[in-house]
Amino acid sequence: MPLERSRSTRYSKSKNRRAATPITRLSKAHRLQSRWATAIPDSEWAAYARALKMMRAAGLDFMVGGGFAFAAYTGRWRDTKDIDLYVRPQDREKAINALHQAGFEDFYDRLPYDRNWIYRGAQSDFIVDIIWSMANQRAHVDELWFKRAPKLTLRGERLSVIPLEELIWCKLYIIQRDRCDWTDIFNLLYARAGQIDWNHLNNRLEADQPLLRALLTVYGWLCPSAALALPRSLWRPFSRQHIGPEVVRHRSMLLDSRAWFSATQPEHRKLEI
Repeated sequence: MPLERSRSTRYSKSKNRRAATPITRLSKAHRLQSRWATAIPDSEWAAYARALKMMRAAGLDFMVGGGFAFAAYTGRWRDTKDIDLYVRPQDREKAINALHQAGFEDFYDRLPYDRNWIYRGAQSDFIVDIIWSMANQRAHVDELWFKRAPKLTLRGERLSVIPLEELIWCKLYIIQRDRCDWTDIFNLLYARAGQIDWNHLNNRLEADQPLLRALLTVYGWLCPSAALALPRSLWRPFSRQHIGPEVVRHRSMLLDSRAWFSATQPEHRKLEI
């Protein structure tokens, strides 16, 4: 189905400079993809469908994220046993109750997890994650996420999908020792770089824009030709900033809440890695 967004841009060449211009007609390249849905086992989809039905019966707005959003943007499916549903923070209890009505139980009893940003409902081997903020608490789901969410029809279900820029924003901070989502972003860039609202993404990042620059540097090494198609403004050097130790500590915790960075830990303390 076509991407339905309040603001979309494309880049056109004019005197060797790229300028953002509104897209008035969406081409096939801008549409979310759903052919990968046939790879989802019927028993797995049936469990997810029960959860979606009860979420709708409860009158909840939600967006699909995680592997489903990744596949919608890239057209590439990878086997997973869960589906991520993003909701407003004030709707989390209502969403959790809807999962209980659909027969899902708290996964915490099997494997403890951080309840400050996610609820994990399990049914057999399938999991539905209710998410209302980033794991590092950098940001919470807000109205703009819903306003900018494109639509996708998947196995007869009309679903909102987490916006591409917010998907990248969330994944930028996941570069822990035991997990890194930058590979997902590389795939998203390769598939959709020309459709990213870079101004919006940079506005979301605020002082964390250097993190995006670091990722783009690696992407430029990985795919030089593809990186050349990115707006030149993304490659402008950052001015040097003098920041104190509390800022360093805060930023290190955005990447991992464990005591992993020696600059923020006492000299003789063991690092948590």
